Amino acid sequence: MIEENQEHEEAAPPAEDSHGDQRGDDQSDEQLDELALAEILAEDELIEDEFLSSGAEDEAAEEVMALATEQPSEPMAESLNGTSEDSSDAGDDEISATRDELKPVIEALLFVADEPLPFKQLCKILGDVPEEDVMWALNELVADYDKRESGLEAREIAGGWRISTRPQYHEFIRKYLKSRPSARLSLPALETLAVIAYKQPITIPEILEIRGVTSSSAVKTLLEKRLIVTKGRKETVGRPMMYGTSKEFLIQFGLKDLSELPSMEDFEDLAQ
Repeated sequence: MIEENQEHEEAAPPAEDSHGDQRGDDQSDEQLDELALAEILAEDELIEDEFLSSGAEDEAAEEVMALATEQPSEPMAESLNGTSEDSSDAGDDEISATRDELKPVIEALLFVADEPLPFKQLCKILGDVPEEDVMWALNELVADYDKRESGLEAREIAGGWRISTRPQYHEFIRKYLKSRPSARLSLPALETLAVIAYKQPITIPEILEIRGVTSSSAVKTLLEKRLIVTKGRKETVGRPMMYGTSKEFLIQFGLKDLSELPSMEDFEDLAQ
């Protein structure tokens, strides 16, 4: 009798949830939305893992280099006569430009600088020179370029001073650059960069909402070219990474700051 009961229990099919189909119908749309959001956030995480980890390694390398090149607090060296001398080059601190040297020295510094040279750093390099004299020399340099209608100009961009080409000659420069290996951005990357520039800080799902297409590959390209940087995480579902433009963006587009970006009204005037 016990064996018959056991066989009956084993043969009985499992009971179905009478509410299963109804719950599935109610949640199907919600599951699809969650799945789409999860895919976008997953792409965001891949970008973050790839570039933030490399950035952390770069920062660590910079710290190691800084420690390796750091001078002792009181560096001393034995001179030929056996007495102790300061091995640091104290002469660099004693160099100071005269008023007549200011303009040519500033021009030389701006020419060799890889990035726009901040005014405070410029004053520090020039030595014991009043800031008013440094600003006077900068204005004189700007006036010299304007007076002789030079193809170059000295201007303040991205928080510093730099010698750059004049915008009215950009067609000739573009013709030359086109003869070199292409480093231009694709149209999707340009569109994504424009969205980030005007809506920053912004996440990949928000870029998708504006452009209507996924922008993960474009964001990756912009990160590689250092035109955008991460701006932390947004306090929302999934905590996606936020992105904004970088200092390199200001340099490449010749902007002093983001306030110099064309307004939407300017684009409307061009379209008419």
